[in-house]
Amino acid sequence: MQITGSCLCGEVQFDISDNFDSFYHCHCSRCRKGTGTVHAANLFATNANLNWFKGKELVKTFNLPSTRFTKSFCSECGSPLPTEIKDKFVIVPAGSLDSSPSINPTAHIFCDDRATWEDKLSDTKRFAALPEK
Repeated sequence: MQITGSCLCGEVQFDISDNFDSFYHCHCSRCRKGTGTVHAANLFATNANLNWFKGKELVKTFNLPSTRFTKSFCSECGSPLPTEIKDKFVIVPAGSLDSSPSINPTAHIFCDDRATWEDKLSDTKRFAALPEK
């Protein structure tokens, strides 16, 4: 089964086979910097069929020198997008998908590198939308 995805501005669209091997929440400092969030939520597929059907020319990839860290994004809006590593190995930011994948998160990884303030998140207030104050 194919699942679709896109960037925030809609200029990049793709589909990929929904046969992911794992779904990790990565707490390493590189993923926090790369996403601007408390952790990255990425799906991994070792035998993926990724098809860019709109805007492939807008997809840019950044490789952090001397590391295995790679990140792809839309050059228009900056949204994270799938990264093809080699031989059909693909990393897909979960937020780039237009619907939920058939796999649920399987693990939190690099927890020893997590942000110190992350442990306080369970104590914070929750709102259905942007609070007025």
